[in-house]
Amino acid sequence: MKAGLSIANAVLVDPVAGISKGSLAVAGDRIAATAPDGATAIDASGAHLAPGIVDLGVFAVDKAACIAGGVTRVALMPDLSPPLDDPGLVQRSALAAKPDLWVHPLAAATRRLEGRELAEYALMVRAGARAVATGRGQVADSGVMLRVLSYAASLDLTVISHAEDEGLTRHAVVTAGETATRLGLASAPSRAEAMAIARDLALVEETGAAIHFRQVTTARGLALVRAAKAQGLRVTCGITPAHLFLSDIAVTDFRTFARLSPPLRSEADRQACLEAVADGTIDVLCSAHDPRGPEAKRLPFADAEPGMAGAETLLALGLGLVRDGIIALPRLMAMLSTNPARIIGVEGGSLSEGAAADLMLFDPDAPWIIDGDGFAGQANNTPFDRMPTQGRVLKTIKGGRPLG
Repeated sequence: MKAGLSIANAVLVDPVAGISKGSLAVAGDRIAATAPDGATAIDASGAHLAPGIVDLGVFAVDKAACIAGGVTRVALMPDLSPPLDDPGLVQRSALAAKPDLWVHPLAAATRRLEGRELAEYALMVRAGARAVATGRGQVADSGVMLRVLSYAASLDLTVISHAEDEGLTRHAVVTAGETATRLGLASAPSRAEAMAIARDLALVEETGAAIHFRQVTTARGLALVRAAKAQGLRVTCGITPAHLFLSDIAVTDFRTFARLSPPLRSEADRQACLEAVADGTIDVLCSAHDPRGPEAKRLPFADAEPGMAGAETLLALGLGLVRDGIIALPRLMAMLSTNPARIIGVEGGSLSEGAAADLMLFDPDAPWIIDGDGFAGQANNTPFDRMPTQGRVLKTIKGGRPLG
């Protein structure tokens, strides 16, 4: 490996400094003022250069998918087998993808993710955990959640919470509404999300903890987050492209690739989500990357596992928000990189001198058709299969080292 990189003729997209044309130098694993002798020269030929994506809340370490999608860091959810509730498991997960991908494990909020007994966060932080997460489900017991937030606050850790009231959503597979009724599927009201958020925000107000709702997908839930931010509470939230571009109509014909958690919502909620992206209520755009094979998806809808393979399409679908005039390109990069990096306390999201050289080079206008069967990653379970889109990652650079 050479001492550094010299990337010329690029459109630089910095979430803070904005967009400019120019060059960027890398020395070792850092962005530098000048490239060292012997640096590898890369001609960007007018392509865009931006910070690498920090994907907050993936369910599998999928190096190939991340490299293809411009992802240089992932925050790994604790829902492994066994769950990440032990320092040894956390340490092993943090090393799982070296040297090609930074993996930042999220400590399980409770032992075995059962929602009863707190895990030992302090020891897991020493082993590499960057935040605390409730996993795929809610911590239903309010007393336990109070202790989760209090313990996390004492260590200055963000709690990443799943926002659905478990009492309402248990056994449900879709959102209540016309589509659920027509298909005869078990459903839960969308207000289950707002009920969970309201409970957690009340406990945040009590403890002073920082909380990140990994996905907020309803108008009621977003209104609560918006009000909490105005109140000064330490709250952030994220969303996936699926909940911005698809509604519950996408599950028609029992399409299991569109079975997600949380489930797809009504068109009115989808529009509210787009408005929340525009006004800044939503901080993070994440992939919720959860590769599932045919044994999990080629089943009756109610029996299929929720989840989608999203890392390879995250940038392209996010660029749709820019093309539609909802946000500007630097704001998109903040949602993909700067904000998630800040929430879990890692480097990322900057092209300034001295910043980590985790980068992606991409063509925002390159047309392609999403084809799950052609994905580089572990599975093809995308709800956007066969959809035309624009924007392709050309090169992913991690720690100053080009990948792929």
